[in-house]
Amino acid sequence: MIYFLTVNYYATTLVAKLINSLEQNNDFNYQIVIVNNSPDDHSIYQLKSELVTVLNTKKNIGFGRACNLGIEYIYHQDSEAILWIINPDAYFQGNNWGKVNTFFDSHPEVSILGTIIHTPTGKIWFAGGRFIPRTGTIVNQDFLKNNDSAYALCDWVSGCSLIINLRNFAELPVFDSAYFLYYEDFDFCQRYAQAGHLIAVTQQFGVIHRPSSITNRYVFRKIKHSTYSYLLTLEKYSKNLVFSVRLTKLILYALILIFIRPQMALGKFAGLFAYWHNHF
Repeated sequence: MIYFLTVNYYATTLVAKLINSLEQNNDFNYQIVIVNNSPDDHSIYQLKSELVTVLNTKKNIGFGRACNLGIEYIYHQDSEAILWIINPDAYFQGNNWGKVNTFFDSHPEVSILGTIIHTPTGKIWFAGGRFIPRTGTIVNQDFLKNNDSAYALCDWVSGCSLIINLRNFAELPVFDSAYFLYYEDFDFCQRYAQAGHLIAVTQQFGVIHRPSSITNRYVFRKIKHSTYSYLLTLEKYSKNLVFSVRLTKLILYALILIFIRPQMALGKFAGLFAYWHNHF
C-alpha cells in the first residue's frame, strides 16, 4: 500500500488537483491522508472519500508537526507501508508514480527517498540536496545529471516530495517539532542519516511543483519562519564559528533590506527575535 500524505492550509483547490492527478492511475492500491492545518477551512471535507481521509488539527501547528500527525496515523494503519509526503501545490503528470513499489522492491536499502521535482514549465526545481558542514552551506544540487542509476545518494531531500520506506524504521520516524516551517526536511534527513539510514533521490518518478504558491501569500510569516528555522539548523549542524559568521551576515543583510524591502527585513528580524527568545 502507498499512502500519500499532504498538509492543507487553505489550499483545497490545490489539493483537489493533486487528488485528480493521482486518479489517472488506478492500477495500484493507495490511500490519501490530508492533515487539515486550517481547521476553519471546511471546504476540504468535500474531498473525503473511501480513498481520502482528513485529519484535523485544532490550530495551525506547522508543517512538520502536521506531518507527524499523518505519519502516526499511517504507521498505525500499516507499519510497513510506503509513505509519500507531497506538497498540496504539487501534482502528478501521467502515471509514473506507479513505479514506486517496484523501486523499493529492488532497492529496500533506501529509507528516505526524494524525487525529481519539475516546475510546470519543465525546469528542474529539485534533484537532490547537499550540505557542507565546514561552511554551513545548504543547497540544492543536481545529483541526477548524467546519472543513469536508479538513485543517487545525497545529503537531504525536499519535503515537497519525500518518500519514507517505513519497513526500515523500528520506531515511528518523525520531524522535529521545534521547526514550524522550512528546513524540517533537511533536519529529518540529517538525523536519520546519522542513525545509519540511506538518503537518496531518484528520477524514475517525480512531481510537478508550483513553488511558493501558498507561502507567497504570507511573505512576512514566510521570512520569519525560514529565518528562525535556518538559525536553528545552523546551531544543530554547524560549528560555533560558522554559526557566528552566518548570524552576523544575516543581521547585516536584514539592516540593508530595511531600505529596499522593508517587509522582508521585518520578517528576518522577527525570525531573529524568535530564535533569541526561544534559546536565550
